[in-house]
Formats: sequence, structure tokens, C-alpha cells
Amino acid sequence: MTAMAPARTETDLSFLLDHTSHVLRTQMAAALAEIGLTPRMHCVLVHALEEERTQIQLAELGDMDKTTMVVTVDALEKAGYAERRPSSTDRRARIIAVTPAGAEIAKRSQEIVDGVHRAALNALPGDEREVLVRALNRLVAGHLATPAEAPGRRGGLGSAQSRSVRDRLLRNYLLRSLLST
Repeated sequence: MTAMAPARTETDLSFLLDHTSHVLRTQMAAALAEIGLTPRMHCVLVHALEEERTQIQLAELGDMDKTTMVVTVDALEKAGYAERRPSSTDRRARIIAVTPAGAEIAKRSQEIVDGVHRAALNALPGDEREVLVRALNRLVAGHLATPAEAPGRRGGLGSAQSRSVRDRLLRNYLLRSLLST
């Protein structure tokens, strides 16, 4: 005998957000691949251009582990888009500096990323697009601003250091959103 699954009482928001995010990420990866970049490479270039940042800081911003970050920076160095340099403020630290070629490819990749986002949003009528963006911004700034920490887990994405990086990114994102409206 097969047991009956419990009836849903709410929309499966996890599925809707996860599926749309997955499809958007695959579209982004395919579009960036046309210029020889991955989404991670784009992320590192754009965030490294914003201000002087160490490899560890960039890994946190891009939600990458150390190994993935090393592979990503190695690929950027091999392509001539970035290089590791000593920090100007901390001689023990090394930063990721974007080369002129890297700045140019970052500009192109940002145009591609903006185009992928534009295409997704343009699939909706204007009034629905505005409501969706406003609702997502409200969730990101409010109820879904901070991930829950799993009991017994330490460090990782829920760590205080990662939260402060995410909080700073969130504040910057919200500020840009407010200024563009």
C-alpha cells in the first residue's frame, strides 16, 4: 500500500526560486562561455575591480571554497585578466589585481550578465516585472536576508565573517537599487 503524500497548503516557493535560479545560472554560464568566461570568473573580475580585495575576500563574495577560488584565479591569470599582487595595505596579504585586458572583458561580461537578466525580466509584462523585483528585494532585505545556521555547524556560509561580507553586499545592492529608482 502506498501512503498518501500530505497536501500542500502553501505554494512551493523553494521549488519556484530554486528552479528559476538554476535556469538563470545555466543561461548565464552559456552566455559567458561565448567570451571564454565562467560566472565565477566574471564574479571575481567585477568584485576585484570595485576595490582592493584579497583572494579570501573574493572567495567569500562569490561563495567559493578555497580550491575553487584558486582554480578560478589561475584561469584568470592564464588568460591575462588578473594577477596576484601584494596588498598595498597589508604586506602579508595578496590581492587579485585586474589587468587592463581583464577590465575590458569584465565590461563585456557585465553587459552579457545584464542582457541575461533583462531577457528574463522582459519575459514578464511590465507591471508583473516591477512587482516581482520589488517583492524579491523586500524578501532579500527582510525575511530572507540571513541564512539560518544549522545546529552544530560552525564556520562556512553562516559564519560571522561570511555574514558580514553578505551584509555589506546586501547593503550595497539595496543602496544601488534605491538610487536607480
